Amino acid sequence: MSVTFSPDDRIMQVGDLGMHLREWSTTGHPIVFLHGLASSSHIWDLLAPRLAGQFRVIAIDQRGHGETDKPDSGYDFPTFVADVHGLIQELGMSHFALVGHSWGGNVALHYAVTHPDLVSHLVLVDGGFIDMQLREGLTWEVAEKQLAPPDIRMPLPAFVERLRNRLGAVYNEEVRDAVLGNVWIDERGVVRPRLTRERHMLILRALWEHRPSQLYDKVRCPVLVVAAEPPDLAADLDRLREKRRTVALAEQRLARARILWMRETIHDVPLQRPAELAEAIARLIQTT
Repeated sequence: MSVTFSPDDRIMQVGDLGMHLREWSTTGHPIVFLHGLASSSHIWDLLAPRLAGQFRVIAIDQRGHGETDKPDSGYDFPTFVADVHGLIQELGMSHFALVGHSWGGNVALHYAVTHPDLVSHLVLVDGGFIDMQLREGLTWEVAEKQLAPPDIRMPLPAFVERLRNRLGAVYNEEVRDAVLGNVWIDERGVVRPRLTRERHMLILRALWEHRPSQLYDKVRCPVLVVAAEPPDLAADLDRLREKRRTVALAEQRLARARILWMRETIHDVPLQRPAELAEAIARLIQTT
């Protein structure tokens, strides 16, 4: 009989910040998961139960996201790292694997450099190698316009239909529920973001200034870099070439790195490839 793992949701106080976390299991080597920009701990809902039988599995809502508090300030990398570290201390963990998706990968990389003795393994899921200043001709003024968040305020049925159309074959009810965990629905049934536009832009500016390529040589632990190659390669060949270049740079400068390309995969790898990603994470921890 298979065991079903359901998360324990709770708020822990870290200084003045109430941080929401989901914990699927309490035994085994700990793995801490960090979501991406404008996402939440629910991005890991399909993946976490697959690891909970072997590892202690915890996913965090970062400052301004999900059910964690949303103060007006602190949307910079040192503060996000301090938030995670405060929670780690509250949980009493001294050695754990750290997994970050997208912008959360950059936070995870920064944490691993700041606290090298605590991170046993680092997994960067289609992020952690986001170094926008390496892109030729990309200024902050251009990035600010190109990467500003879309307006998702719409009735719930319209939002779900838009999600179904965008994800295509990836869409199912589990994926839908995980994505809905990133937003809130007001009393009129209108979907609204949990991360405000102003705070989104503050994080985007911090990401613009972040230089992971200058941090790689400071990482001590084994690293798995998971890069998604989109299904429609012709849609943006320039962006794919840029990603291949930045991943190659990470492979070159990270002393103990493995690179795993996920072919025909959307950016939200934990939603489309939870089984393959869980297997790769387990293999990294068990063999290095």
